[in-house]
Amino acid sequence: MSNKMDERLESMYQDVLRRNPGEAEFHQAVREVLETLGPVLAKYPEFRERKIIERICEPERQIIFRVPWQDDRGEVHVNRGFRVQYNSSLGPYKGGLRFHPSVYLGIIKFLGFEQIFKNALTGLPIGGGKGGSDFDPKGKSDNEIMRFCQSFMTELWRYIGDTTDVPAGDIGVGGREIGYMYGQFKRLTSRYEAGVLTGKGLDYGGSLVRTEATGYGATFFVEEMLKVRKDSFDGKRCVVSGSGNVAIYTIEKITQLGGRVVACSDSNGYIIDEKGIDLDLVKQLKEVERRRIKDYVEYRGHARYVSGGNIWEIPCQVAMPSATQNEINGHDAKTLVKNGCIAVGEGANMPTTPEGIKVFLDAKISYGPGKAANAGGVATSALEMQQNATRDSWTFEYTEKRLANIMKNIHQNCYETAEEFGAPGNYVVGANIAGFIKVAKAMVAHGLI
Repeated sequence: MSNKMDERLESMYQDVLRRNPGEAEFHQAVREVLETLGPVLAKYPEFRERKIIERICEPERQIIFRVPWQDDRGEVHVNRGFRVQYNSSLGPYKGGLRFHPSVYLGIIKFLGFEQIFKNALTGLPIGGGKGGSDFDPKGKSDNEIMRFCQSFMTELWRYIGDTTDVPAGDIGVGGREIGYMYGQFKRLTSRYEAGVLTGKGLDYGGSLVRTEATGYGATFFVEEMLKVRKDSFDGKRCVVSGSGNVAIYTIEKITQLGGRVVACSDSNGYIIDEKGIDLDLVKQLKEVERRRIKDYVEYRGHARYVSGGNIWEIPCQVAMPSATQNEINGHDAKTLVKNGCIAVGEGANMPTTPEGIKVFLDAKISYGPGKAANAGGVATSALEMQQNATRDSWTFEYTEKRLANIMKNIHQNCYETAEEFGAPGNYVVGANIAGFIKVAKAMVAHGLI
């Protein structure tokens, strides 16, 4: 990936900076895509004439709203809610809701922009969108979470629907939160519209494999990258950052494929278990008891907990950043390469800085960017929408097989597109261009809207 942009693309990027001041993550996501599009505009001059890039960088709709709610002591709090309906050229807006104190418009726009291309790569009829709030679910009771979710949905419901915009979960939003929001949606609309939210519980229209999908999908993508190298997960030493939904099921699938995950983390620190992470224990701590990862060492005496610290200093052959954006910088990337890392698969969205990406690409390691590697979550959300539309329910095995095939096709598409545009083995170029071309062709077909 070149850091030098075509002159006209640089001018478009400067326009994005001018129109969207102070939104650093959004700027980063746009730049990373624009840097790869020079050859595309040369091949498809109509994209330039129709101002496709300028249009794609501007969301179709941005909704910002107040979310007032009451805690268990009766105190009133006010948070801010967002939904950015970014691009609907391929289908209804689709993308998660993130509840985290770091959320502001720039984060939601970066996630929505990435989602456009990620969703395009799945081959399924879904557009790109994203939403969330600066609400922090940590330390809140179930009743407080419920009251917040009900207040959030009281505003959001009027903008969503199974043929309009279909939110799902993201950081801080799991099955519990989706359930509370869906209950409020039903109450406000008097409709049982199962396809309006994905990530639902299995009792009321959810899909098997949805919980596992992002982690499983990222692992399937890395498995495909390793196959190109005539290699596999078998016997590989792996590090997975995070200990939420994505990390847990990445660890599970790596273990099933013969790898050994020796470390995972949360926002306070990380654990190292040379015998391999005890996944049942992590699930119990994080999913059932909602405790911190440091408590792992109470049950596994040989394991070690490091407060703060940097999980990427642990030597590994496969790294799977599955926590949050910009968690691997240039220094971390150099450390990983020096310590023998041969593959990186992004379970999180944009977890590697531009400097880190350059290090990985220069070192010729297999690097799977988030918009390709973590597309399994939204792909399975689209499969949930299919099941809801036909009032059907598929088996775990059938759904996992569909997911594995989707990830295999995404890998092949990225790999072949990179070759076609003169950057063999560069999945960043492949993912950006393949996703962009699909969306751009649809936008051309729809005319100036």
